[in-house]
Formats: sequence, C-alpha cells, structure tokens
Amino acid sequence: MSKKYEIRLTGSGGQGLILAGIILADASLMQGINAIQSQSYGPEARGGASKAEVIISTEEINYPKVQQCDLLLCLTQKSYNEYIATLKNDGILVVDDSIEMTEISSATIYRLPILQTANEELKKPMVANIISLGAITKILNLVKEEMVLKAVLNRVPPGTDLINTTAFNKGVSLIK
Repeated sequence: MSKKYEIRLTGSGGQGLILAGIILADASLMQGINAIQSQSYGPEARGGASKAEVIISTEEINYPKVQQCDLLLCLTQKSYNEYIATLKNDGILVVDDSIEMTEISSATIYRLPILQTANEELKKPMVANIISLGAITKILNLVKEEMVLKAVLNRVPPGTDLINTTAFNKGVSLIK
C-alpha cells in the first residue's frame, strides 16, 4: 500500500521545529522510507514565525513542498491562525493546549500540554520540539519510535541525550 504524508510543523523561531523536521526526515530515511524536508522562518529568527515541512512517502516524492497537510503541528496561536486553513479536512491537528481554536473541521484533534510539559515538568523549554516529535511519531505510527529516537540522538548536542530521550518518551506518552 502506498502512502504519502505531508507534515507541517509550525510555531515560533527558537522552538526547534526546523530540527524536529530534519530529525523526522532522517528517521524515515534510516527506515528506508522516502522523505524530504524544507523550512522557512521569519526574518526575526527567534520569536518570529517558523515552519518546517516534511513529506514522507512510500513512493517517489515528485514535489518537495507541502500543499495540504495530513498533519499540522501548531505550538503558537499565531502559527495556528496562519496555517489552520492548510490542513486537510480529514487531517490530524496537533496543537498545544494553550491555543484557542476557532475553526473546528472534521480533523482529528490532539490538544496536548507540549509547552507546559517542556517548561514546568522537564524545566527545559527547548525540548518542546522533541516532545512534539514523540507525540507525532506515536500518532502517525509510520516511522518506528526507536528510529526517531536514534535520529534525535544523532542530531542533539552531546551531553543532552538523557533530557532529549526523556522529552521524546514524554511526547509518546501524551498520546493515549
């Protein structure tokens, strides 16, 4: 069965979403699944809008940009407002529980305490991206958890393996 997933990770600069997109593409490739990743962020860098896109497919990928996403992650209100219209009607919305949602479509919605978990539970705001990756990995059930975790550990700074492993596992556990 061929399947293609268009994934858009959105939030603000500094939240590590570009890295999260790269890790998700890495993990897919390590598992032998085609993947392509692209990114953009506002001129402000930290605090500005940030977007990473990943296309994962069992077939050849002919166009590298996400058009209508199968999965949309929003970590800020601004990113939700800007990108909610790009989610397919039957898509998956993963949204931080601090975001006020206005439009409810027939999407499957996961309201998760991503930022709260990073800030309060783990005391490391910068691991919100890895928590998000854990949740997305569990939701999609496409790339094996151990592959994504391996890709995480290949990309994060030395000495941060434990906190990033903990963050990834927290994200997985947010999905019931």
